[in-house]
Amino acid sequence: MRLEHVNLTVADPAATAAVLQEIFGWQIRWQGAAKDNGFTVHVGDAESYLALYAPAGDQREVGDSYHLTGGLNHLGVVVEDLADAEARVRAAGFTPHSHADYEPGRRFYFDGPDGVEYEVVSYA
Repeated sequence: MRLEHVNLTVADPAATAAVLQEIFGWQIRWQGAAKDNGFTVHVGDAESYLALYAPAGDQREVGDSYHLTGGLNHLGVVVEDLADAEARVRAAGFTPHSHADYEPGRRFYFDGPDGVEYEVVSYA
């Protein structure tokens, strides 16, 4: 078994997808009309993707997801070259933090678009 996708509500699916394409080299797999007259962009690689969804109406912020049952705390993305990924994160205007070097890999985090935290990890 494998995880195919995660569906996130974001303010602007196309804008968030563009940032993730820039940082991770992902591609848009599909985009179009979605639930409740919303709009979705699927961005990722051939094996898995993020479904970035925006409803037709207003949205509200979740707040501290680490204390919200069912909250999304962060998304982990595996990369081959951690230094290159960190440079891309910085170039996209985000600040890497919480660097750690421990078995079985090295990692850092950044707060990306829509307040979603990403963990970037390399096992190389």
